[in-house]
Amino acid sequence: MVRDFHIAKREEDIGYYAGYIGSSFMLGRALTSVFWGIVADRYGRKPVIVIGIVAVVIFNTLFGLSVNFWMAITTRFLLGSLNGLLGPIKAYASEIFREEYQALGLSAVSTAWGIGLIIGPALGGFLAQPADKYPNLFSKESLFGRFPYFLPCLAISIFALGVIIPTCWLPETLHMHRENVSPDDSEKGLETGSCESNVNEKPKQIEGRGPIAKESLLKNWPLMSSIIVYCVFSLHDMAYTEIFSLWAVSPRSHGGLSYSTKDVGEVLAISGLGLLVFQLSLYPYVERLLGSIMVVRIGGVVSIPLLASFPYIALLSGLSLSFVVNFASVVKNVLSVSIITALFLLQNAAVEQHQRGAANGIAMTAMSLFKAAGPAGGGVIFSWAQKRQDAAFFPGDQMVFFILNVVEAIGVLMTFKPFLTQKVKAIR
Repeated sequence: MVRDFHIAKREEDIGYYAGYIGSSFMLGRALTSVFWGIVADRYGRKPVIVIGIVAVVIFNTLFGLSVNFWMAITTRFLLGSLNGLLGPIKAYASEIFREEYQALGLSAVSTAWGIGLIIGPALGGFLAQPADKYPNLFSKESLFGRFPYFLPCLAISIFALGVIIPTCWLPETLHMHRENVSPDDSEKGLETGSCESNVNEKPKQIEGRGPIAKESLLKNWPLMSSIIVYCVFSLHDMAYTEIFSLWAVSPRSHGGLSYSTKDVGEVLAISGLGLLVFQLSLYPYVERLLGSIMVVRIGGVVSIPLLASFPYIALLSGLSLSFVVNFASVVKNVLSVSIITALFLLQNAAVEQHQRGAANGIAMTAMSLFKAAGPAGGGVIFSWAQKRQDAAFFPGDQMVFFILNVVEAIGVLMTFKPFLTQKVKAIR
């Protein structure tokens, strides 16, 4: 898409501009995630979820109709600003399951997110430029010929429109009371010593709930430490997602695979299927066996040698290349989403229900800032690495995957005490 905008002067600069389009969505989400989290805590999870899906329908369609680079950035930024549904959905998933099944609930959320990151680019690979790929179905003079990237965006928007209908029947999990009480005061047992509190004290407690909740969240180290680790791994994952597609389509002379967008789509589709099978069938058992923190550590450690092998995969060809690329992609995406799921569990376990919307809003804001840096940074690093093919120290793409491994290693080190801690549950 960036190539067709004719804003990049050289082939090597395409990743640079593509990174900014990817980052604009995350920047928009970073600016509004806390707001949407507060709205979800006050008015319910479902309204925020519905508004977010409606935003996808509108602004994703407009993105497909972008006629220049700046329109693409603007529509992605507005989509990110109005799409505050991921935080409330994480809170929702932890609230509809009993504690022993929360791993499955949050695994479904992270699996959906991970599959979206895979199936989205796969749809782009299959459906972009339909007049060139399927000339018998789409003519150059048709709407899809004049806007070659509209079809995949339209397909996603139609899917989102269909999702809105069953969403209207979702039960609300935020316990709202009709009495003359603050909506934040959703559970009687949340106040310390509530059984002994008298009637005169309760209005003061409710009246001060807002600032107390905000202060306690920022001082809640189990929550904040898990959010920081989550941000580091999110930065890595977004940079990897950006770099993988750029690396796969780059020419072999620059260390890439010379794949077409359709080839990349096939790899990502296979990865999505493998991810779905693992997360919904095996992950809950792995999490119960090892615990959330150990899942993060093992996933991070195994990812490092796997990423280091990617530059050498480009030396293969034919059937062996296809098999190894698909296998490596499946394993990498399974590890990444397992890490994110485990960190979701740690975050939601660190707060009570009446704070989960705001807590997930803080997590989304911080994560979005890091994820905004991921595509932009990944695109810049990839473009820079393409120009140093003959360097003595980590030439070409070796430098790209080395930097990804440094970020991954930092994330693994941060999972140890005294940095990452878990909340000790009080005995009631």
